[in-house]
Amino acid sequence: MWDGATPTERGPCMTSSENRVVKAAGLIMAAMFTSRILGYLRDVVIYARFGQNRITDAYNAAFSIPDFLYMLLVGGALSSAFIPTFSAYVATHREEEAWEVASIVFNVIMLLMLVGMAIGLIFTPQLVYLLVPGFDAESAGLTITLTRIMFAQVFFMALSGISMGILNSYKHFLTPAIGSVLYNLGIIVVGLILSPRYGIAGFSIGVVAGAAANIGVQLPTLLRRGLRYRLSFNVRHPGVVKIGRLMLPVLIGLSVIHFNVFVNQNLASTLSDGAVAALRTGQRLMMLPVGIFAIAVAVAVFPSLSGQAARGEMDQFRRSVSLGLRSVLFINLPAAAGLIALAVPVVRLLYEQGKFTSSATQATANALFFYSLGLFAYASIQLLNRVFYALQDTRTPVTAGIATIALNIALNYALIRPMEQGGLALAYSVAGVFNMALLLYILRRKLGSVDGARIASSFGKSLFASVLMGIMSYAVATYAANWLDLSRKLHQAGQVGAGIVVGMAVYSALAMAFKMEEAEMVWGLVTKRFRRGKQIRAFCDD
Repeated sequence: MWDGATPTERGPCMTSSENRVVKAAGLIMAAMFTSRILGYLRDVVIYARFGQNRITDAYNAAFSIPDFLYMLLVGGALSSAFIPTFSAYVATHREEEAWEVASIVFNVIMLLMLVGMAIGLIFTPQLVYLLVPGFDAESAGLTITLTRIMFAQVFFMALSGISMGILNSYKHFLTPAIGSVLYNLGIIVVGLILSPRYGIAGFSIGVVAGAAANIGVQLPTLLRRGLRYRLSFNVRHPGVVKIGRLMLPVLIGLSVIHFNVFVNQNLASTLSDGAVAALRTGQRLMMLPVGIFAIAVAVAVFPSLSGQAARGEMDQFRRSVSLGLRSVLFINLPAAAGLIALAVPVVRLLYEQGKFTSSATQATANALFFYSLGLFAYASIQLLNRVFYALQDTRTPVTAGIATIALNIALNYALIRPMEQGGLALAYSVAGVFNMALLLYILRRKLGSVDGARIASSFGKSLFASVLMGIMSYAVATYAANWLDLSRKLHQAGQVGAGIVVGMAVYSALAMAFKMEEAEMVWGLVTKRFRRGKQIRAFCDD
C-alpha cells in the first residue's frame, strides 16, 4: 500500500498487494456481470412463460426459507467470521492449523445444515403459511412443493460457500466466480428442459442442479490447494471458538434481517397478484450494479483488509477502506440515477413479452424506482460490513442492522397502504441510507479517521454529476418515445440505449472535468490498463 514515497522513488505507484486486489476485483466483476446477465435471462424465460402472477409469486416466495437457512449458517455468518480467522492463520504461517479449523467448522456446519433441512422439510406448510398468508390454497400448495424441492440446493450451496471461503482466503477467486455463472446457467438449461412437463417446478429443479454445478467446479481447485480434511468435531479448538464468537452476533443480525424479509413478503402477499414477483424483480435490477461492482470490490479487498488488520498495518487499512468506498460510490451513484430515470423503459425492454404485460411493467418499474434511491447505500454497506469483519468486530454491523431493520419494518407498515409495493421499496431504501450513515459514523470513531474529507468530496462530485446525468437520460428517453414505435423490441432498445449513452457521456465528462481520481481508477479497472508506466492517481495522490 502507499508508504509516503513518490512514484519516482518507488517505481510504479501500485504495490503488488493493490495490483492483486485490482485484478481480483476485475475478475469478479467479469464473472458477476456474466452471472447477472444469465440471471436476467433466467427471469425473462420464466416470466415470458408463466407471467407475473401467483405462479411466479410462489416461485419467488419458495426461495425464502432455504435461502434463510443457507445465509444463517454459511452465506453471511460463516463467511464473515471464517475468512478473517483462516486468513490470519495463513498470514502468520500456521497453515496446518488453518486446515484443522476449516475441517472442524465444515463438519459442524454440515451437521447443523442437515438438521435444519430436516426440520424445514417437515414443517414447510406451517412456515409457508406464516410467510405468505395472503395466498389462496392453490398458490400456497404450489409454494410448499417448490420450497421442498429447493431445500436440496441448501446442501450444495453450503459446500460451495465453505469452499469459496477457503479459496478466497488464499486470494483465489476464479473458480468460485465461475461457479456463480454455472449456477444461473444450470437453472436456465434444466428449467427449459423440464418445465414443459413439470411447469414452474422444472425451474426449481434447475436451482438444485445449478447449486450442484457451483460446488462441482470448485472442488478440483480446492484439491490442488492441498485440501487437508480431518474428521473432527473439536469445537473447543481456539480457532473454532473464535469463529463461533465472531459468528454469534452475525447470526442474530441475519435472523433479524430475514425477519424483515419475511415481514415484507407477508405484507406483499396481501397486495394484488404479482406484487411479490414485482418487488423481487425490482430489487434484482437494483442489485445488478451492486453485484457487479460493489460486491466485487468488497470480496476482492476483504482478504487484504483481514491480513492488514492481523498485521496491525492500520495506515494501509484506512487507505484501502477509503479507496474502496470512493470507488463503490463513484460507479453506483450514476447507476442509481440511470435506473431512476429509465425505470419504465428498462423494465419494458427487459421483460415485457409473452405473458409479462404492460401492467406488470408499471408495477415492477414502480418498485425499481424506489429501490434505486437506496442503491448507493446498499453498495457501500457491502464494503463497510466487511471492514468491520476484517477488524474481527461482528457486533457493530449487527447492532446497526437491528436498528435499521426496526426502522424498515416501521416504515413498511406506514407506507404500504398509500404506496403499495412502492412503499415497501421506499422503506427499504430509507433504511439502507440510515444503515450506511450509522456504520460510517461508528467506523470513524473506531479508527479515528476514515479519510472523511476525501470521501465527502468524492460523494458530492459523483452525486452532482449523477443528477445531471439522470436528467439528461430522462429527457433523451422521453424525446425518443415521440419518434419510436415502442411496441417493437428494437425501438425499445434504441430508447434505452440512447438514454444510457447520453447519460454515460455526461457523467464521464463531468468526472473528468472534476479530475476525480476514482474515474481514472475505474476506467483503468474496466480497460485493464494497469501497466508499469500508467500511473493511476487513485493510488498516488495521498
